[in-house]
Amino acid sequence: MAKPEVSAESTAGSAFLDAFSDVSAAVESGAGLPQVARASSRALGASVVIVDASGSVLAVACASPADEQAVLARGHVQELRVAGETVGQLRYRERAEPPPTALLRMVGTLIGQEIERSRAPERASEAAIATFLRDLLERRVTDRENILARGHELGAALEGGASVVVARAHPQMPEEGDWRARMLMLVERGARAAAGGSLTAPVKLAPPGEAHGGSAHGEVVVVVPGADGDLVRRVAAGVRRELEDGLPGFKLAVALSRPAGDPADIHRAGAEALLAANVAEAQGRDLLAFEETGAYRLLLPAMSEDPAELRRFHDETVAPLLAYDEQYDTELVRTLETFLDADGNVANTAQRLFTHRHTVRYRLERVRELSGLDVSSTEGRESLGLGLKAMRVLGIAAPQSPAAEPGAEAGQVPREEQDR
Repeated sequence: MAKPEVSAESTAGSAFLDAFSDVSAAVESGAGLPQVARASSRALGASVVIVDASGSVLAVACASPADEQAVLARGHVQELRVAGETVGQLRYRERAEPPPTALLRMVGTLIGQEIERSRAPERASEAAIATFLRDLLERRVTDRENILARGHELGAALEGGASVVVARAHPQMPEEGDWRARMLMLVERGARAAAGGSLTAPVKLAPPGEAHGGSAHGEVVVVVPGADGDLVRRVAAGVRRELEDGLPGFKLAVALSRPAGDPADIHRAGAEALLAANVAEAQGRDLLAFEETGAYRLLLPAMSEDPAELRRFHDETVAPLLAYDEQYDTELVRTLETFLDADGNVANTAQRLFTHRHTVRYRLERVRELSGLDVSSTEGRESLGLGLKAMRVLGIAAPQSPAAEPGAEAGQVPREEQDR
């Protein structure tokens, strides 16, 4: 009796299902990502590397270290998504024929789900730390015993108080992947290298009473147990070093508070670190301690106790200049800052701004018209200077753009105004 013929399509389909079944069985058994990677390698006929959203390697199924490096450097990339969120990448290099697209997608889906499953406890821990730090620094929890108990649950001994470090990163160009997850990993690594019991979480702080607005930057907070000022400085330096190495091309700002000796006062340390971070960004510094913020320190009580009054003072002084700069793409705020830094010297201001002194005078006249404050008077300069400090303390960024106000010709003085 003749055997029924088996078509090529049927054979291919059976091989497809067998390959997928191998990966599915590895996931269902709970064997872990290394076993899933090996099953995926067999199914796809390829060398495989699985990385998470931050770019960290999670599992490898390659013939050798050189093969692994080749996959990472020159391999194909399949994004791994779960519920629309990128959770990592499958990087592979086929050994012979490219794997079927449908099989690649199905295997990628299984790997993504395995990454999510394996990270579930870690995510729960991250969420618990973030909730605690937010509650602590925003004074939603103030009872000393409660603070100590929640700290111990997360592995932090806060009996001796703590210091706070705030780290910020701004991408200077479009970034692929979840760079914020990479930033969190780098900050945590830098902090734990110096202080093993520290708590790290992506928490965006805001002055009391201020809303948490969206931002293009990443912000991570570290609470460093104990009252050792040298320790928190080592933590801040380690965090900056990790960020510099791991996020090249980013604009960075790392700020640190003074130690708070009482657990109930850690929120004050958070306010100090927040103020120092805002000042560091304003001054273009990548590392700044609260003690180095100068006169800005005098505004900390206003930021902590009555931010609405600080906001009103800002609105009455420099807010109209910010609005004008935004609308007309001008540089009134930058010119005012430079003029005050130059001790009110117009020629020196013009030299620092690489423009003509007539342009500087024009802009300062616009400052007077918009704010009602005259920079030629001591009172006017003091009010405007405090308004600029309030702007920085509140974390309000000045527009960064070329000068283009009417009459200034983008900083170039018309020929008839040139000195003879």
